[in-house]
Amino acid sequence: MYDDFHVVDRWTRKEVHCVYQALIVAISTRHADAVDVKFLADGRPVWVALPHPAWDEYKRRTGHTISDQLAVHTAGHYLKTAIESGLDAGREMYTLSVDETLRHVREVLIEAEAPKDAIPNLESVPA
Repeated sequence: MYDDFHVVDRWTRKEVHCVYQALIVAISTRHADAVDVKFLADGRPVWVALPHPAWDEYKRRTGHTISDQLAVHTAGHYLKTAIESGLDAGREMYTLSVDETLRHVREVLIEAEAPKDAIPNLESVPA
């Protein structure tokens, strides 16, 4: 789904090929409470940082765990959205909040037709 995808940049109208490259626990590399997911966007490194507390909140809401694969697809979904909407301005790193992470997890799971009990309720998450 979102580990190898093409997206059209809103401003340049150029197709960008994004490929997942790495998943790193950021506490060991930059002392951050996050999981960093690295993509190459037409060869340019782009990192999407997902906060560790999102794992706890997802578990609390659903009883399920965010797998490495789901984290990659969540970060890829965010990156695709950022490029399509014009938020990508050549930045190297994007840091998501817990609420943003859960919204993207939800979108990925809905698109994948996951079981309803795995899809987080976002009532307390602002749109």
